[in-house]
Amino acid sequence: MEVLLHQLDAFADAPFSGNPAAVMPLLSWLPDELLQRLAEENNLAETAFYTSALPAEAGAPPDNSPAFHLRWFTPTVEVDLCGHATMAAAAQILDDMHPGADRVHFYTRSGWLRVDRDRDDLVLDLPLVSSVEIDVHDGLPHQLAQALGVRPLRAFEGTDVVLVVTAEHEVRESRPNFSAFPELNRAAILTATGDEVDFVSRVFAPGQGIPEDPVTGSAHAQLTPLWSRELGRTSLTARQLSRRGGALSCALTGDRVRLTGRCRRYLDGVVRLPD
Repeated sequence: MEVLLHQLDAFADAPFSGNPAAVMPLLSWLPDELLQRLAEENNLAETAFYTSALPAEAGAPPDNSPAFHLRWFTPTVEVDLCGHATMAAAAQILDDMHPGADRVHFYTRSGWLRVDRDRDDLVLDLPLVSSVEIDVHDGLPHQLAQALGVRPLRAFEGTDVVLVVTAEHEVRESRPNFSAFPELNRAAILTATGDEVDFVSRVFAPGQGIPEDPVTGSAHAQLTPLWSRELGRTSLTARQLSRRGGALSCALTGDRVRLTGRCRRYLDGVVRLPD
């Protein structure tokens, strides 16, 4: 049995930047255990699997654009939302399968998601993730601050726990002690206003098998409304300060967040599985 494997760098503004994602098209769903083993073998932050067969609960696609059922796996777990692997899957589909289309829809654990092609850019449409402010000196924020070696000004909780520090250099210079990380629902985000962009961040999810994620679309679904409120604007520029780094343009539109970036294809191959 052979399965195609594509690897693309999402939110990449230069070679060997952005967040690598594996994309594996399937004729039909393989057993979940095998999907997890494949993601572990790929050893990237996320592997995206998709099929053209939509589940009954998906209902009708939002329009006549190509539509697929999409799932995401880290090396250790299946996740509810992943931005960069969605963008990578869309880039592969629009380049290889539907070169005449400029939009693709995905039915996922987070409902219907959309990616539009705008010349060389891809625009990822995600549901907004809200945050509530929490005591920066108590509980998880205090433990995370110690693990990250920072002194946050404020803390917020949503899908991820967000620590806001004073300046970009504090985000860049953080040296996390992963053995001291508390248990999290998903991830911790360290963020600040940027020197050359509106805001910067780093994202850590050791409990999900991702010590530090290179560029995290889903985290920006939470950061965009937070910084939009702080800066008083709905269109923002962002950079994730991982070793690879990545650039995003972020726009808040009602209860949705639109993230614009580019994908660079790294490899195409074939995985051979036992029958």
